[in-house]
Amino acid sequence: MSVQVRNLTHIYAEGLPWQSVALDSVSFDVNDGEFVGIIGPTGSGKTTLARHLNGLLKPTGGSVVVGGIDIAKEKTAARDVRRKVGLVFQYPESQLFEETVYKDVAFGPANLGLSKEEIDERVREALERVGLAYEEVARRSPFDLSGGQKRRVAIAGVVAMKPELLILDEPTAGLDPKSQKEILNMLRGLHESHGRKGGGTILISHNMSDIARFSDKVLVMNRGKLILSGTPREVFRQEELLVSIGLAPVPAAAFMRRLCLAGFPARTDVLTVAEAVDEIVAALGKPAGGAE
Repeated sequence: MSVQVRNLTHIYAEGLPWQSVALDSVSFDVNDGEFVGIIGPTGSGKTTLARHLNGLLKPTGGSVVVGGIDIAKEKTAARDVRRKVGLVFQYPESQLFEETVYKDVAFGPANLGLSKEEIDERVREALERVGLAYEEVARRSPFDLSGGQKRRVAIAGVVAMKPELLILDEPTAGLDPKSQKEILNMLRGLHESHGRKGGGTILISHNMSDIARFSDKVLVMNRGKLILSGTPREVFRQEELLVSIGLAPVPAAAFMRRLCLAGFPARTDVLTVAEAVDEIVAALGKPAGGAE
């Protein structure tokens, strides 16, 4: 599903002495089947931007067109937008509230007025898509699950709505490294399935390696402005600019740059450890070892 954002501006407390410009003339597109990463320092406007894409916020100026629906128009029903766009907030497990996993995941579909059979099918499918066995967790309390499992249940509740665009705001925040890896692998699987049908995914993250690995396009926000966009390789080669606004470079690229400064002849625009290993092996004149 395509998204067109044009000159999007949002001012909190507009007209009051403490008004704050959260978004300032932001423009970009999300194409069918695209995975878009959004990065930027804290307070740069990333979450405010995400909330415009599913109609939680209305623009102060500019336009947001999602799947042909202009969110800025007064007659646009928020419910129509939210059927198309699913937003997973930071720490989504804090919003779990039902007595069983089944009821939590079924809450959204039930509000769409679906039949019991359709709701059952959606709950089962959503749990399986986030890597949870329906028979093992459906009747359990979500509060008895591990942190990573709770996160998956919360994401399943959004997936069960079958959105055409899935937005995830720091989906691995607060998780241990093992759970972070599991969630990211799950998200990659979700997008591969979702993207084949023209659905899009937007990932907001402070982890540059994750953004570099998964994204087709990267948007860089700073102080409410979109200051850079392009492919991961195009964006992350602008290391000086990224560091100047408080973002860390991609670790693999930073390592390769240090090697080059020490006189080692190798490309520095790598994005992953695997690419860095292959580049080093190639520079040494040996066949690549197929590192992962």
